[in-house]
Amino acid sequence: MDAFYAPNPTHNPQRWVLPVARSLCVGPPGRQFLFGGVGLAASVTAMERATGRPLIWATAQYLSYANPDAMLDIDVATPVAGKSVTQARVVGHVGEREIVTVNAALGQRSELHSRQFAVMPRVPKPDDCDLIEHAHRDPDGLHGRFEHRAIPRDPGEDEGRSKQWLRCRSGSSSDSCEMSAGLLAVIADYVPSGIRTALDQPAGANSLDNTLRIVRTRPTEWVLCDTQIFAVAAGFVHGRMHLFAENGELLATASQSGILRVFEG
Repeated sequence: MDAFYAPNPTHNPQRWVLPVARSLCVGPPGRQFLFGGVGLAASVTAMERATGRPLIWATAQYLSYANPDAMLDIDVATPVAGKSVTQARVVGHVGEREIVTVNAALGQRSELHSRQFAVMPRVPKPDDCDLIEHAHRDPDGLHGRFEHRAIPRDPGEDEGRSKQWLRCRSGSSSDSCEMSAGLLAVIADYVPSGIRTALDQPAGANSLDNTLRIVRTRPTEWVLCDTQIFAVAAGFVHGRMHLFAENGELLATASQSGILRVFEG
């Protein structure tokens, strides 16, 4: 089984392609587009497979939209390949139009003084939390692949902070939700989901970027998304997310800026 965000190889080992299916898109009817996290996930997966090394960090700049039925070409470049770290770059484009640019480092070293300082907050189990319905949830779209469970805010909790459990549901027997850097890239792009809680009104954002830092990948059904919106200013929003496995292990961190959107109705 291959992951739903995994691109397909071509005869060129440095070029990969991702058909932009409706199941990878978000947005209201008639205005759907490729979810930014899927573009990052596909780019990360292409770089991991092209270099044979796992992701350390990646930062994506979202430049334009890819609509359903488009073909996203993912071109991988590796300007520097050292003994333990490869510096890589991806340009994802539809024809001549650039959609996403990703810079990344990939590699692995022996464990040295391994410790975790970020602590997973005490939260109820997923089954004890309410289901979140997305404003533009299309059962055939990207949001339909994930189940979100809201975690109530604690009295006195920091303003702008929100937490939710999230798990991936296989869309079919040919899909895989195995934990990976790619899947974490998709989940990390839900940073804007914290804006609704921060502003206490229906709001979100169009992502401008996402920087993902991988700590480790571990099997886990649910991922705890601990999101902090830092500020909203000049029509933009800035925030971060810590992603924890159910056992409290930190899987990754992410930070993001976006164009603020306030929804009517």
